[in-house]
Amino acid sequence: MRLPDEPDIPAQINIVPMIDVIFAILTFFIMSTLFLTRTGGLPVNLPKAETAQQQRPESAPIAVTIEKSGQVSLNGNGVDLEALIEQVTTLTGNSQNDFLVEISADESVSHGRVVAVMDKLRQIPGARLAIATATP
Repeated sequence: MRLPDEPDIPAQINIVPMIDVIFAILTFFIMSTLFLTRTGGLPVNLPKAETAQQQRPESAPIAVTIEKSGQVSLNGNGVDLEALIEQVTTLTGNSQNDFLVEISADESVSHGRVVAVMDKLRQIPGARLAIATATP
């Protein structure tokens, strides 16, 4: 019940909390898209190539990284070169389909080490190799 001496207060919608929620959601989406970039393997200094082409694999590629020290890693986990074939075969589940293996080698790694890793990977049926490069 309203008293006769009480003034009419117009209805108001306070939008400040709504703006805070919108900015919080916007911040969440901006931060989450920053983490959507796929980094396959460990961080290495990739060689630069002007003619590099983007590969479009059907599934997520298997990342093989060769660090500056020559250590080989498979999807971020260190692996011995002799066990590389077995580990990749385990990951693919003896699939007869072609799959992409992305090799990220530090630019200071010797050519012989990269060729040795590529030679091991070429022994796996269905393996397609791609070498990661950085754009100049």
